[in-house]
Amino acid sequence: MPRVKGGTIHRARRKKVMKAAKGYFGSKHRLYRTAKEQVMHSLKYAYRDRRQKKRDFRKLWITRINAACRLNNISYSKFINGLAKSGVTVNRKMLSEIAIDNPKAFTEFVKISLEGLNGKKEVETKKEVTKEVVTKEVVETEDLSKKTVAELKALAASKKIVGASTMKKAELLEALK
Repeated sequence: MPRVKGGTIHRARRKKVMKAAKGYFGSKHRLYRTAKEQVMHSLKYAYRDRRQKKRDFRKLWITRINAACRLNNISYSKFINGLAKSGVTVNRKMLSEIAIDNPKAFTEFVKISLEGLNGKKEVETKKEVTKEVVTKEVVETEDLSKKTVAELKALAASKKIVGASTMKKAELLEALK
C-alpha cells in the first residue's frame, strides 16, 4: 500500500487558522506560527469577555440608576432597599431604561421606595399608579411618532421649542420628549 501523507488535512487546519487571523496586525495574519498563537489568545479573550460583558452592563445600569437617584435626592442603596421592602421587583436594566426615557415614572419609583423605607402600607396602590404613568408615557411617545411633521412642528411651537421650524422629524420627536 502506498504511503499516505496528511498534506490536505494539515493545509485545511492551517487555512482555518489563517482565516480566523484575517485582519490581525503585522505577521499575526501572515505567518502561521504567530497567527496560531494570536488566534488561541483571541479565543481565550472572547470566552472571558462574554462573561465580563454581563458584569459591565450591570455596572452601567447601576451607574445610570444611581445618577437618576441622586437627582431625586436619594442614594442608590437606599432606593434599591426601599423597592425591596415595598415588594417591587423591577430589574436594573428596566430601571435604567425608565430613568433615561421617563424621569417622571422614575420619580414615582423613588416615592414608592421612600414609602417602603418608612414602612407604609400604601405601596400596593402606588404600584398600580406607577404602571399607569409608565404606560401613559409610552402611549404619548407612540402617538408622537404617528403624527406628521407639520403636526409635530405645531406641537413644538405650542411648547415654545426654539428652532422647531427647521428640525427634521427625528429631531422634533427628541425635542418633544
